[in-house]
Amino acid sequence: MNLLPPSVADLSDDDLVALYSAAPAPAVAGPGVGLEARTGSDTSAAGWIRVNFVSTLDGAASAAGVTGSLGGPDDLRVFDLLRRIADVVLVAAGTVRDEGYGPMRLHDADVAWRREHGLPDHPVFAIVTGSLSLDPASSVFTDAPVRPLVLTSDAADPAAREALSAVADVVSCGTDSVDVRLVRDALVSRGLGRIHCEGGPSFLGSLVAADLVDELCLSVDPSLEGGEGPRIVRGSSPELRRMRLAHVLRGEGDLLLTRYVRSR
Repeated sequence: MNLLPPSVADLSDDDLVALYSAAPAPAVAGPGVGLEARTGSDTSAAGWIRVNFVSTLDGAASAAGVTGSLGGPDDLRVFDLLRRIADVVLVAAGTVRDEGYGPMRLHDADVAWRREHGLPDHPVFAIVTGSLSLDPASSVFTDAPVRPLVLTSDAADPAAREALSAVADVVSCGTDSVDVRLVRDALVSRGLGRIHCEGGPSFLGSLVAADLVDELCLSVDPSLEGGEGPRIVRGSSPELRRMRLAHVLRGEGDLLLTRYVRSR
């Protein structure tokens, strides 16, 4: 009897997209389709926040300070496909800097797929930062195929806000600090209901505390990091947030790719 989960290698890209688009996540729909149709709920409850992370067996979120050495090709394949079906890719500024993000530009095959499904060529890149400590001359902005969003607070430095406003839409989501609920609302109000979040741990901690995580896609690398490195979540939540397993896949080298959705 084979008790191993299905292999990523045995599934086509279309198979994987169908799997990760399956209920209760919102179906892929063109920009002309209302959020009610995408999410199965009214617009007041619209928006689906999917979080994507990789960790070691012992819960470390990075190896030697970054995630790049974890996961492997199957994790990267799913990572790219999750971006393919997203309206917006949401990342905290610290992760953008630490992981060396460039412009949010998809591969040609992803662009072709999005065109076939009535979506814009590329998802919007949304960066969360309370300090606005981002370089307007970075390729994240200067080479962006779609004008990025910078989500901050009213308390952010006015000079930095003015500089970034030349290359991005700067949106206040809170008075003294960034309110993650207002971040979600700001994206949904722009028709960006399928929200794909890539971290980092502190930002995910804020989402968990506010009970805004609808889905977690977690790749478990078969390695042990040890030490006191960061987990995928930093901070605490007022209560336990229950998730349920939607599917699990097997990747190269005994990698496990899991998908959990919020328990209702």
